[in-house]
Amino acid sequence: MTQRLLSLAQLVALPVEPPRFLQIAAEVGCQGVGLRLLPSAPGGVHHALAERPELLRETLAAVRDTGVRVLDLEVVRLGADFSLEAWRRFLEIGEQLGGRHVLVAGDDPDEARLTDAFARLCEAAAAHGLTADLECMPWTAVADVRTAARVVAAADQPNGGVLVDALHFARSASTLADVAALPHARLNYVQVCDGRVPGPDTVEAMIFDARCERLLPGEGGIDLAGLLGALPDDLPISIEIPSESRARELGHVAWACQAVEATRRLLAGLPPRA
Repeated sequence: MTQRLLSLAQLVALPVEPPRFLQIAAEVGCQGVGLRLLPSAPGGVHHALAERPELLRETLAAVRDTGVRVLDLEVVRLGADFSLEAWRRFLEIGEQLGGRHVLVAGDDPDEARLTDAFARLCEAAAAHGLTADLECMPWTAVADVRTAARVVAAADQPNGGVLVDALHFARSASTLADVAALPHARLNYVQVCDGRVPGPDTVEAMIFDARCERLLPGEGGIDLAGLLGALPDDLPISIEIPSESRARELGHVAWACQAVEATRRLLAGLPPRA
């Protein structure tokens, strides 16, 4: 088995501010983190380092002291009113933190306009040493892997990538063949969790599951072995397994530990590559 970089996604402990979150990642054996610096929806919990210089300084110190790297930064949403100026400070902070990837959601139903916005974001991100990784989510304009791949290919930027999230993969029209067809150069990391199969039958319930109550690998019905088998075996793993109920019961450190341990068991049980 190829040794993977394991990264703890912010949703595992969303209320925890970045300096402490980096410490938790180190405590549970992760080499990276994802930080949510912008909300996923209006009013959503996030950590606005751009508006809190002292917190930014503390976060930079925690990166240095823990040795945990910032794998990805969340979340840039590309809507019909996309303006690059709105994201410049976010990208600057990403570079300061040594970040590698920017998680991007596509909300604009006009695919040509969305593609143009994504290309411009890629160009701006490249100036800061960042990739832009378009995630498919079934309730957005980028509803499946094929759509994400099409937009990224049309944007034709060297730092443009497709981000596959196990839960969204399982609840969209995506197939393992779609995932296997993605060029290696367009893949920078993958998000891992489990979930009920079949999933909820309403958008509201899908969003709730995705943001608040995912399952540990092995607890649900997603073909995680098949999904990881369709992807390159050197991709970093973002452990994105929020469970507000269990984090509240166990505490964020214990829940993060369970998430990491379950992910390690999943990886250890994968069949060897030919």
